[in-house]
Amino acid sequence: MIRKPQLNEYNSFYQPYIDKISNENMVDALKVQKETFSKFFMDHADKAEYKYAADKWTIKDILNHVNDTERVFAYRAMCIARGEKQELPGFEQNDYQANSHSNLRTLESLVKEFEAIRLSSILFFENIPESESLLIGSASGFPVSVRALAAMIVGHANHHIQVIQNKYL
Repeated sequence: MIRKPQLNEYNSFYQPYIDKISNENMVDALKVQKETFSKFFMDHADKAEYKYAADKWTIKDILNHVNDTERVFAYRAMCIARGEKQELPGFEQNDYQANSHSNLRTLESLVKEFEAIRLSSILFFENIPESESLLIGSASGFPVSVRALAAMIVGHANHHIQVIQNKYL
């Protein structure tokens, strides 16, 4: 089982994401979220192009950002679990979003992409022994464990659900 990380396993920047996780088992949390997250977005398909201010992302943009972020976090986890010693780079979310062309995609396409990425993450993390989940590498200039990255994936998605609920609906 991959448990929630300890405070010393990640940059404090990610604490708000970790705080949004109620499940102690990160693989279970990933699985549950796969179902609820997709349904949430499809239930609000009529607002997919909505943004609450001119300089904010649409709901489709948010989903694309969640997809990009999960890919990056899962890649970092894989690198660390496999023994990578090099510093892993950060990513600038606004640059990624500006180059994503999510405005040209359907919400259904983005949801299907989420489901595929999430299935890949689940298959990866459920096959990581607990001892490997404790391994720590460096990403964006800070130490981070494999299990912290799993938790950050869950917490980040929860964060964006809350943003949509509070500002878009």
